[in-house]
Amino acid sequence: MSTLRFKMVEAAFGKKPLDAAEFTGKHNVENSVNSPAGISAGDARPSEYFAEHVFNREKMFHYLPAKVYEKLINVIDTGTTLDRSIADEVAAGMKKWAIEMGATHYTHWFAPLTEGTAEKHDSFIEHDGKGGLMEEFTGKLLVQQEPDASSFPNGGIRNTFEARGYSAWDPSSPAFIVDDTLCIPTIFIAYTGEALDYKAPLLKALRAVDKAASEVCRYFDPDVKKVYAYLGWEQEYFLVDEGLYAARPDLLLTGRTLMGHDSAKNQQLEDHYFGAIPTRVAAFMKDLEIEALKLGIPVKTRHNEVAPNQFELAPIFEECNLANDHNMLIMSLMRKIARNHGFRVLLHEKPFKGVNGSGKHNNWSLGTDTGIQLMSPGKDFNGNLRFITFIVNTLMAVYRHNGLLKASIISASNAHRLGANEAPPAIISSFLGTQISAVLKHIEESDPESLQSLSGKTGIKLDIPQIPEILIDNTDRNRTSPFAFTGNRFEFRAVGSEANCASAMIVLNSAIAEQLTEFKLAVDKKISEGEDKESAILSVIKEYIKICAPIHFDGNGYSEEWKAEAARRGLDCETSVPLIYDNYLTENSADMFEKTGVMTRKELEARNEVKWETYTKKIQIESRVLGDLAMNHIIPVATAYQSSLIENVCNMHKIFPAEKAEMLSSKNMELIEAIARHTAFIKEHVDSMIEARKVANKIETEREKAIAYHDTIVPALEEIRYHIDKLELIVDDRMWPLPKYRELLFIR
Repeated sequence: MSTLRFKMVEAAFGKKPLDAAEFTGKHNVENSVNSPAGISAGDARPSEYFAEHVFNREKMFHYLPAKVYEKLINVIDTGTTLDRSIADEVAAGMKKWAIEMGATHYTHWFAPLTEGTAEKHDSFIEHDGKGGLMEEFTGKLLVQQEPDASSFPNGGIRNTFEARGYSAWDPSSPAFIVDDTLCIPTIFIAYTGEALDYKAPLLKALRAVDKAASEVCRYFDPDVKKVYAYLGWEQEYFLVDEGLYAARPDLLLTGRTLMGHDSAKNQQLEDHYFGAIPTRVAAFMKDLEIEALKLGIPVKTRHNEVAPNQFELAPIFEECNLANDHNMLIMSLMRKIARNHGFRVLLHEKPFKGVNGSGKHNNWSLGTDTGIQLMSPGKDFNGNLRFITFIVNTLMAVYRHNGLLKASIISASNAHRLGANEAPPAIISSFLGTQISAVLKHIEESDPESLQSLSGKTGIKLDIPQIPEILIDNTDRNRTSPFAFTGNRFEFRAVGSEANCASAMIVLNSAIAEQLTEFKLAVDKKISEGEDKESAILSVIKEYIKICAPIHFDGNGYSEEWKAEAARRGLDCETSVPLIYDNYLTENSADMFEKTGVMTRKELEARNEVKWETYTKKIQIESRVLGDLAMNHIIPVATAYQSSLIENVCNMHKIFPAEKAEMLSSKNMELIEAIARHTAFIKEHVDSMIEARKVANKIETEREKAIAYHDTIVPALEEIRYHIDKLELIVDDRMWPLPKYRELLFIR
């Protein structure tokens, strides 16, 4: 193994040419991931090949009959039910375009409860009845298919022998081509109707927030017919050389390094952040952007992140459902294209201990079909009252469901990142900034009678001159805040880098929908009692500001004082991942999901079973990998080095007088004893960890099993790692079997 390690290190640092059999070589745009016919992106401008591989409105207009196009666009824009009578004509047009682009297969592309995507490819061919074949793709195949539901996580909704499940076309997210396959975004549901994916509840949550927000918007603009939720994700990731990755079984099997001492130099000089992008990485980024743009993903930003080998990619914001599909697609593209450049992409939230981990900030906002951004300050009293209305209702939703929002982003991997002085803490709070905070405080402290004198026509009589003067980006950012207002949107910073954004967006949009519905009921009640509209709105807002005050925090989220203060405020401060998941099943959460029509209690219970089971399995895999590496790689190498030290001491005593030999060999004796202590600890605790797994595995309920793994196995991983990392500093570097951090973390 040590020979392999040095071979990989030499290749990674350019000390010898890469062998074509070991690496795939430099990626050529002409032989790109998407190779069907179309514009060559080599010298073209992005605007010339953007969405080349997407069946977007332009392609629909060209390949569909006019009436069919109009009906389909109406479905996309208004959310009306698809008329199946047009399905065959849509399928025919889609097939014609796909075949012209070189596609030979199609697939329903969906997001099961595995955090990834799933696809089963079928070719277009069918028998022609004359002994030959023909290309065929019907409306039935477009609209609905029947994947095997029993093999995907279902949380007990289906028995193993009950295999039937359905994938159904989502017209609001356009089909696209990857390689030779037409990919059709779909939802995935059980035979009995429960959602087995992320898209189905996300679409329901978006419909709920549209309905609730539109009704509130009509207080300010009667012409509003629809409200859209927007999402802008910022994808952080690490790159490592493929050869070094292959020499690290822990990276290969778990996505993170289960051992490894800090490099003498890592991120402490802060010289990597926004630094010059390494040449090889820039080549990867260029190819990734070309393929992303062809698939209609409007990637815009790229840069070095804080940790060595860490980078970020971000697009222009899009409608939430489409943005989520694009993020799932970009993660798949990243993995594929990275290998063409001799890299592996790491999306684990904490692949390396001692340096920053990776998040996926979710920038969320609402906008109307009339062009109004609801999270942006207005130009007059009416616009600013609308702005404050949506800000305060968002705070209320986050306050009421802060534990649930944390549950939506927590995982075995993200738990390593949250609160580690590099990411928001595992306590949900919201930062607003100086000016917005001052406005809310002024409203809260105003005399209730003055609310009655408010009139949008005559101006503000509430002595709140700040409202008409609210400015975007008028205050500093707070990187320690999990849910920060950043000028015209809220940035949900706690989302993990490998997560499906839909998990957080389902909860957030559902909570906002519930809150806005209750706000409208409260305002309408006051209006029915004789208050004018503006006074009623401000009166309810004032009540809400007081209620949700505990969620508002503009200070340092990393401080120990905040943890104590958050607990005093009644915020959810739990850190155990399995226990955090309990938030999905509280009466408050279940009631919210059912009232908004997003998920049933049965679906929530099933999803939690999947979450607990997934947590257990991930920790179980890490435990088994660490045990294997410790016993079969680390201890044999450490004892071999120890034997060489012992031999050296024995030889000292053969050639030197006893007293001198004792003096000369004393340091080696210390190393021999240290190795013995560390290896004995590792062996003892690996054995006890195995026994703890056996005990935990006998627990029948997934929740209790996950808790047992959290309480007994997770601490053991860190204890064993500590002693392995100490051995790394002792054992001869030429013998150490795994690439070290100083080799993994610096691309040349």
